Amino acid sequence: MGGGQRWPYVRLNSPGGIAGDQRKEESVSNRGAGAAAGRSAEAGAATRLSALAAALRAIVSPETWLAVVHLLVGLIVGSVTFTIAVTGLSFGVGLLALFLLGIPVLVCTLWMCDQMARAERARFSLLLGAEIAAPAPAATAPSGWRRLSVAFLARSSWKHVGYALVRLPLGVLDSCLVVVVWSLPIALLTLPAYNAGLPGGAAHLGHYAVRDPLPLAALALAGLLLLLAAPWLTRALAALDISVARGLLGPGRRADLTARIGELETSRAAVVDAGEAERRRIERDLHDGAQQRLVSLAMELGRARTKFASDPAAAQAIVDQAHEQAKEALTELRNLVRGVHPPVLSDRGLDAALSGLAALSAVPVTVTVEVPDRPPAKVEAIAYFVVAEALTNIAKHAKASQASVKVARSGDLLLLTITDDGIGGADTAGQGLSGLAARVAGVDGRLSVTSPAGGPTAIEVALPCG
Repeated sequence: MGGGQRWPYVRLNSPGGIAGDQRKEESVSNRGAGAAAGRSAEAGAATRLSALAAALRAIVSPETWLAVVHLLVGLIVGSVTFTIAVTGLSFGVGLLALFLLGIPVLVCTLWMCDQMARAERARFSLLLGAEIAAPAPAATAPSGWRRLSVAFLARSSWKHVGYALVRLPLGVLDSCLVVVVWSLPIALLTLPAYNAGLPGGAAHLGHYAVRDPLPLAALALAGLLLLLAAPWLTRALAALDISVARGLLGPGRRADLTARIGELETSRAAVVDAGEAERRRIERDLHDGAQQRLVSLAMELGRARTKFASDPAAAQAIVDQAHEQAKEALTELRNLVRGVHPPVLSDRGLDAALSGLAALSAVPVTVTVEVPDRPPAKVEAIAYFVVAEALTNIAKHAKASQASVKVARSGDLLLLTITDDGIGGADTAGQGLSGLAARVAGVDGRLSVTSPAGGPTAIEVALPCG
């Protein structure tokens, strides 16, 4: 047995035996679990720190303090508008019985309320960034007494008067709340510094005097939490103010619906026209391209069939020529299908489809796609069509040496940017860009073109993909 195989000796309870190996594996597993838990704890701590940093930034954010200024100024504006509206309406109604002398006073009051409404819309835009559209003017501008009757009967004029009256109580409420929201947290947070100097030697909550360090610390902590919440409460008050202003200073829901219906009718007509133009293009390409090649292919095959018996060599040459024509027809059909909806777009998404477009482009193209989740199929198709048409226009007209395509997703929008270093001067009213604009408008998207003479040209498209 000295020259035979030696079996290892294992002690089952020894540290180096099987039990020891199991303990080592358990130790490694525990260390891995501990490391994962440590990473999870670090990620949670980082999340909490980022949330705290966001809350602290909100306290000193310009948007927060512009909202504070807006809410405080609303009280002053409300005092002015309320005084003018109440005085004008009182005098106007009171003088109506005296030879209708109150009519000019009421007209002047309505006009002043309209001007104050215009100033308020500007204030909301300046301080809060909220754009409030003005009511649409009358389709025809009447004159004389009819103009006075229109001014009296116009719903928007009386809504402006209502806003002038509501602005004062709303301003009182907003200013009181914003003062409480900011002064109370600061008073609680700094209470330990001046608590002993208060009357009675301490702050009193009912019959309880706050003198012990623990209640003081609790109140200071409550003040800190309220201070962190103050920006969000302020912005909530500003949002409420905006909603009231939109209802009384804006065109109203009916006007919004009317405008929306008009936009939808226009976009629907544009989509129908774009679809009809696309159908005619496909018919033209099939008739002038693949169909002509297939007719020629049939004729060549007929010639070859008649020559097989008498001249096999010539028939073979005709068959070879027909084979080349068949491959060219297949290439044209493939290109036509790619222009309509390429299979790679359905299978692999925008990144692969746009990379294929860039590979076939006559101008070098850099493609960057940062879309973590695929948008809806119709949005992908429109994005592909926009990029394909833009690259075709660049190759034909831009005289560019390079181009770039960037696709990214921001919230519920798919953003496309196509740029080139060509000669510029792109005509937005041309057939190509107007067709793109119609396609984009069909899904409530936006298309903008920047193309100064001499270049560069940039096409920016935003497609909703929520």
